[in-house]
Amino acid sequence: MASSIFFLDRRGKELIGRTYRGRVPQRVKDGFRKSVIDTPDDTLKPVLQVEKYHFCYIQHEDIYIVAAAEKNVNAMVVLKFLYTLIDVLKEYFKSLEEESIKDNFVLIYELLDEMMDYGYPQTTDAKGLIEFINQEANQVKPKEIPPGVTGACPWRPNPNIKYKKNEVFLDVIEMTNLLIAANGTVLHSEITGKIYMKVLLSGMPELKLGLNDKVLMEAKGRGRSGVEMDDVRFHQCVRLSRFEANRAIAFVPPDGSFDFMTYRIEKKMRPLIWVDCQILRYGRSRIEYVLKAKSSYRRRNVANNVVIDVPVPFDADSPSFKTSYGKVKYQAEKSSFAWVIDQFPGQKQYLLRGAFGLPSIEGDDDDFVARSIEVRYEIPYFTVSGIKVRYLKITEKSGYKALPWVRYITRAGKYQIRIEVVEKEKKSELK
Repeated sequence: MASSIFFLDRRGKELIGRTYRGRVPQRVKDGFRKSVIDTPDDTLKPVLQVEKYHFCYIQHEDIYIVAAAEKNVNAMVVLKFLYTLIDVLKEYFKSLEEESIKDNFVLIYELLDEMMDYGYPQTTDAKGLIEFINQEANQVKPKEIPPGVTGACPWRPNPNIKYKKNEVFLDVIEMTNLLIAANGTVLHSEITGKIYMKVLLSGMPELKLGLNDKVLMEAKGRGRSGVEMDDVRFHQCVRLSRFEANRAIAFVPPDGSFDFMTYRIEKKMRPLIWVDCQILRYGRSRIEYVLKAKSSYRRRNVANNVVIDVPVPFDADSPSFKTSYGKVKYQAEKSSFAWVIDQFPGQKQYLLRGAFGLPSIEGDDDDFVARSIEVRYEIPYFTVSGIKVRYLKITEKSGYKALPWVRYITRAGKYQIRIEVVEKEKKSELK
């Protein structure tokens, strides 16, 4: 694994470093500095080789965090550790920069010793480390070692947590990513989802979560009601061996808020809010927009905070708009206008007409065509994939009763519609 971890300032001067197995020669560090810091290049990769040493590095604010290894290592594991190291240090210092490293080098040495042993990652959970190592850790006084440090449950180090009311809140949040051609053809569609949890439970509870996972539903003879998920990733608290064996999701949760699970679904889908845009240009004097927005979800659902952002030529002026619903904001600094609809019920359709004046002098104003219409929205109590929480069982040795709460939200992710301009001979006026 890693031979050493060290921090460099923006000039490449070493601020602090920790050697785990074999010191990296200074000439090799100088070679790394010349390759990365002295010769800035956007094409540089986060992994490079100097002599027989392999370097993995990331830049944060005004510092570089670097891991060096004499042998070929798993670069993704090393980079993940470096990002985790940043998160842990930010938990301690709030702002990780050159000055905070100089002011807390003793504490950083303690953390590096706890987080990595002989070049291999060990305890990396910030909550467990804060229980054991704090600003007074170098003072000589008796201290009880929390259970999390022993490896029993590092993400829930305190088994004596108490709440008057035991509750669990689950947010199932899905983002719809769409790319649509100017003729209305869907070029790409994808759903990315996340289950976010807020756990307010006493003691050391055991939770079991049931989803309408397609593999599990097929095993029970109900495959049609299941959802097929790809790239499923869990928080470290989930017992992966049980999930791989029978798709059971069992875990002892951390206390507080955390991202429990992420997933991805590649699915052909209709846009939840379809936007048809016609752009008509009348010579060099005027350009008109005709937009039609239609919702395709059920009538009982309502999209909130809908924003349809439409690009215009950078030299457009004298804007005028008429819309059947909502309001329009002209954003001159962004060369666009935003159609804002606070609430968009299902199976509804709204229209907008807009017009802009154009300067009579010829200019290169077609760059805006390369941009796309962007749509943003949020639909509560709805998931486009159909994923559902079937059950959430909570057991704890004290036998208390807990209340689970589930909320579903669908939001627009990267939803873009390409545009094209139709040239017209006659000059038109917005009525």
